[in-house]
Amino acid sequence: MGYGEYLRNFLRPLAIYDLSPGSLSGSELDAMGVGLDGISNQMDYVERESALATAEGEGLRRREALFARTPVHYSTELRRQAIAALLRIGGDCFTLTDINNTISGCGIRAVAQEKEQFGYIRVIFPDVVGIPEGFEQIREIILDIIPCHLDVEFYFRYLTWEECEALQYTWEIVHQRAYTWHQFQMAVSDK
Repeated sequence: MGYGEYLRNFLRPLAIYDLSPGSLSGSELDAMGVGLDGISNQMDYVERESALATAEGEGLRRREALFARTPVHYSTELRRQAIAALLRIGGDCFTLTDINNTISGCGIRAVAQEKEQFGYIRVIFPDVVGIPEGFEQIREIILDIIPCHLDVEFYFRYLTWEECEALQYTWEIVHQRAYTWHQFQMAVSDK
C-alpha cells in the first residue's frame, strides 16, 4: 500500500472529502502519495546504505574510499567483512590476535601464524585452494596491515598426499578425469 492509499484511509472516517479517483481531493492525495512514496524509498535506501551490515553499493564504495587500498571484491558479504576488519586497525594492533582480527581486510579470510623463528609469520588462506584471485592486491593490503619489522611468508593450500588417500584417489581416477597436474593439485574437494 502506497502513501496515497494510506492518506485516503486516514481521511475516509471524516466523510467530508470526496476521495474517489479523479476527484480534486483524490487527485491531490495521489500527488502527495507519489511524493511521499519517493521520499520513503530514498529513506529506505539511505538507511540501508548507512549501515555497514546492510550496505550494498554506495555505502560500501564510500567506506572503501577511506582506505589507501581497496579490498578484493569476491562478494558483498566479504566486502562488508573486509571493511569491518580495516576499520578495526589501530595504532597499537601489533599482537598476533590483533593482526588476525584485521588481516581479513584484504577481502578474504586470512590467518597469520607465528613461525618458530622470531620475527617471521606465515599467512594462510584457509578457504582458498591455490593462489587466491587478485593475490597481488591482497598481498599489498596484508603487508600494509602487518608490522613492517616482521618477515611475511605466504602459504597456499594444495592437495596433499594424505588427502589423496583419504579421498581414495587412484591414478585411474586421475586419468579418467583427465586432470592436468595443476588441476589435480586443486582437486581438494572434487571427489
